Amino acid sequence: MKLSTGLLALFLFVAGTAAALAAEAVPAPRLAGMRRLTETEYRNSIADIFGAGIEVQGRFEPDRRIGGLLSASSAILSISPAGFEAYAKMADSIAAQVVDAKHRGSLVACKPADPKAADDVCAAQVFAQYGMMLFRRPLTAEESAARIKLAHDTALKTGDFYAGLRYGMASLMAAPDFLFRTEYAVLDSDGKSWTLDAYSRASRLSYLLWDSTPDAALLQAAANGDLARPQGVAQQTERLMASPRLAAGMRAFYADFLELDTQVVKDPSFYPKYSDAVAASAREETLHTMVDLTLTRGEDLRDLLTTRKTYLNRALAAVYGVPYNFDSEWVPYEFSTDSGRSGILTQVTFLSLFSHPNRSSPTKRGVALLDIFMCQPTPQPPANVDFSIVNDINNPSLKTVRQRLLAHATNPTCAACHTRSDPIGLALENFDSIGQYRTAENGDPIDASATLQGKSFRGAIGLGQVLHDNPNFPTCFARKMFAYGTGANANLVTPPVYRSFVTAFEGSGYRVPALLKALTASPQFFSVPAPPAPVAKTALNDAKK
Repeated sequence: MKLSTGLLALFLFVAGTAAALAAEAVPAPRLAGMRRLTETEYRNSIADIFGAGIEVQGRFEPDRRIGGLLSASSAILSISPAGFEAYAKMADSIAAQVVDAKHRGSLVACKPADPKAADDVCAAQVFAQYGMMLFRRPLTAEESAARIKLAHDTALKTGDFYAGLRYGMASLMAAPDFLFRTEYAVLDSDGKSWTLDAYSRASRLSYLLWDSTPDAALLQAAANGDLARPQGVAQQTERLMASPRLAAGMRAFYADFLELDTQVVKDPSFYPKYSDAVAASAREETLHTMVDLTLTRGEDLRDLLTTRKTYLNRALAAVYGVPYNFDSEWVPYEFSTDSGRSGILTQVTFLSLFSHPNRSSPTKRGVALLDIFMCQPTPQPPANVDFSIVNDINNPSLKTVRQRLLAHATNPTCAACHTRSDPIGLALENFDSIGQYRTAENGDPIDASATLQGKSFRGAIGLGQVLHDNPNFPTCFARKMFAYGTGANANLVTPPVYRSFVTAFEGSGYRVPALLKALTASPQFFSVPAPPAPVAKTALNDAKK
């Protein structure tokens, strides 16, 4: 079923009218911010609302990393005209599936009196049901009326009730209120500060803990006022955390935290063992390890940097050089004490992400270690820096990366950053660009000695232990979790904001579940700056004259 040019114009006109009406119908709470859904949030939301059988196909607008997180950019990014067109096509494709003969029996709650005519009562019921789920709040009267009118007019023109329903549903999914997590604020109990309203709180909790839209129980808790009270928030947090879906939510955060979206390209002439299958397996190994240690076993977060326990499949076993004679796809594995491996820093994922296509990179690894685990970002190098010494891997007098970096850092312009990032990255030089263990480079023995904040150590095991014992790591982790949940820039999250939940995190022995509970219980998680006062309708009308 294709939409004619006339109906397409009607769709765009009514969708635009609905947006204008929604903008003028100022709710009692004030608009506090908008956060564009990430691709996984979009896909998970559609699956939860309509079922996993509904396909989502299309191109998503790109994100960009702010303060170490992609999720933080959702608060400042808009949608381009080309992006809106792509989202509109996705919305129409999803809506068409929802109302087709295969799905309408289970997804459309009512039947029209005549499937060849308009039925405003049935359409209103469907839009109320899915409008609440898609907008994560009840539709306003204007929003509902616009969709009912669109469905009515389309049904009259096509002689098909479900065609009208399709375009009404598509207009919901193409609306900013679905594509963005629109947050509203109300005055807090002190009458001075501002906090998120109940429906906005439901979204923050759900997308943090489940990486998806609020479920019916959470929306009901918002509707009856439970989420306006600390005990109600605590009860819903407990419920969401008790679900197996917490693992999916934390996987999304862990992937963002570790920058697992970073593109990896390896030169096959240097590393024939590396492939897309290895890259995907490495990503899964790290996420599996993190979820198992922090959630399944509930152990100290810091042990991620020292544990030798992991999960392997056949593709990874070949890279690690360990025997694989198991029947199942993924099996638990523990590296030996003499393997040189220590925690997720020595897994294929991190080592391959932050390396060059044909060689390792202490600089890339050091910069990533400081930024990801210590919240200490490194400035971008000047555009005119000469990297020829570092890149010359065939220099007979500078055989190792350490030697080339030391020669490169004699330039005062380069020294400031390299003396900061390289010492910590050199501790991982026993691993090549794809994470294979080695003891020499171009025939010369590797020196993996390093220093961090005045502490000397050797190799990956020493590095893991030093980072494990550094209080900056769990504090940085907590700051980034707060930023992930609120859309803030982690680099701008100050001690007065994070002190309470970091203290609780420390008191728990650095257990992630305890951090989640303390974070969502803190007033800072829902507090927002004073939003601008709404513009009165009369003022808008005067401005239009």
